[in-house]
Amino acid sequence: MTSLLNIACALSVLLGGATAQAATSLKLDKSGLQLLDESGRELDRLKLRAKRWDQRSEGNDAATGSATASKGGPENVAVLLDADRGRPVLVRSQGQVLRASDLPEPGFAVDGLCLHRDPQGLLHLFLLGEEGLSEQWLISADSARPLRRLATAPGVSTCRVDDARQVLQVQEPSVGLWEHGTEVEGKPQRRLLKSAAPAAALPASTATAKRYDWPVLQASAQTDPVARFGDAADDPAIWVHPQDRSRSRVLGTNKKQGLLVYDLQGRELQLLEVGRINNVDLRQRILTGGQSFDLAVATQRDENALVLFGIEPSGQVRELARLPTDLKDIYGLCVGRTPDGQLDAFPNDKDGRVQQYRVELNAQGQWQARLLRAFKLASQPEGCVVHEAEQRLFVGEEKRGIWAVDARADAPVKPFMVMPVGAELQADVEGLAVYQGRDGGPSYLLASSQGNHSYLVLDAKPPFALRGGFRIGINAKLQIDGTSETDGLEVSSADFGGVYGRGLIVVQDGHKRLPDGPQNFKYLPWSDVARALKLH
Repeated sequence: MTSLLNIACALSVLLGGATAQAATSLKLDKSGLQLLDESGRELDRLKLRAKRWDQRSEGNDAATGSATASKGGPENVAVLLDADRGRPVLVRSQGQVLRASDLPEPGFAVDGLCLHRDPQGLLHLFLLGEEGLSEQWLISADSARPLRRLATAPGVSTCRVDDARQVLQVQEPSVGLWEHGTEVEGKPQRRLLKSAAPAAALPASTATAKRYDWPVLQASAQTDPVARFGDAADDPAIWVHPQDRSRSRVLGTNKKQGLLVYDLQGRELQLLEVGRINNVDLRQRILTGGQSFDLAVATQRDENALVLFGIEPSGQVRELARLPTDLKDIYGLCVGRTPDGQLDAFPNDKDGRVQQYRVELNAQGQWQARLLRAFKLASQPEGCVVHEAEQRLFVGEEKRGIWAVDARADAPVKPFMVMPVGAELQADVEGLAVYQGRDGGPSYLLASSQGNHSYLVLDAKPPFALRGGFRIGINAKLQIDGTSETDGLEVSSADFGGVYGRGLIVVQDGHKRLPDGPQNFKYLPWSDVARALKLH
């Protein structure tokens, strides 16, 4: 009789090919899990009645991706579904001994499970629910945490993962074979293959491994999630404390609620419920009306207006004014200091218009936004940034590329294409920021390439050479997920101390994982980018 255990063993051989060269191997029978040496002699046994199981070689450490092979060869890791208790059990071989630990009990009945080794070397577990509610977990040394939820076919018990192609294969009886993308970030991907296969013999892949062109870095911190689900968090800005850099602030927009203020540990300190604001930017030491101000500006989409905020020396933020514009569907924005210390704001509209306003105190001591000039791109822009040292405005046209324009209000408007959408820069072109080099050092333009979940670094001066790119992956040690579909981002070259001694990058994360939840912002040291791309 062909039992479920025999089928599971056959699948395990398909999935755990790397263990064939190991000094030890695992075998499941009716009395439990066996640890065998190269001659097939039993070294240890875990007495457990298991319905399902899968295994992987531990040539890479599940938490860090570093090599952990023993002198006798790679060790083994397996996850078994306890048939009596209905919960997954994590088992590792350590020398000639098996070590077992219970994993958290899922909130649903598990029908199947399988393991996956991702390109970072991290180990993942897929738990298939009998009603189609399934989850992807991250395995660490002796525990696991949910990464994300996913919808699979109901009533399936057999699965396999093609690590090279990064697909989870699930057979749905009488329907066919489903392939689900295993990449945690981004929107869930799945497709139905027309050629169904028997449940016990899911087809293996002959495809080559997926190319990863850019280095994968890890976030050092993340903010508290925003208080709204869906597409909510959007754009950050960084305020540098004038005396104590460790007390600096990160401002971030929640498009469904208002403006958030975080510290450098990512803790939420303030929420200003000012409505549907999309993009935010700030500048410090603005001179107007005979005074100096630290000011932030955001686009308010319900009112097609600019919301002006003042930032106190303590880092406390308060609303100062609402400044109307004549835009019909206001969207993105950036601000910049003029050479004489005044503030210009550059909001844009979904119809392609970009305007330039001078934000200032008038003779009556009231805040106003005075229109200086305007120009129009062919399609929708959003992200933009002013490189103040060069008085150059960069604007991202979402479907076409990055433009450069003279930022001086009295200069002619002659947009120049810095980088078109293509192989490296993939639509949508979203957040833009400038890393201002210290002591005359080089400055760089940072861009969010939303279409391939990556970030590009270009010289901020002509000819705007591409220096490279990077992605942000899972930081298993700190339990921080990677990033994808980033909208807004910001970078500062200020010395914030510690890992941020060379500067700080803040990016919006379009899909919060580990576990699933409302969106947030991730922090990354600039030094990691400089090291990975060999920047000065």
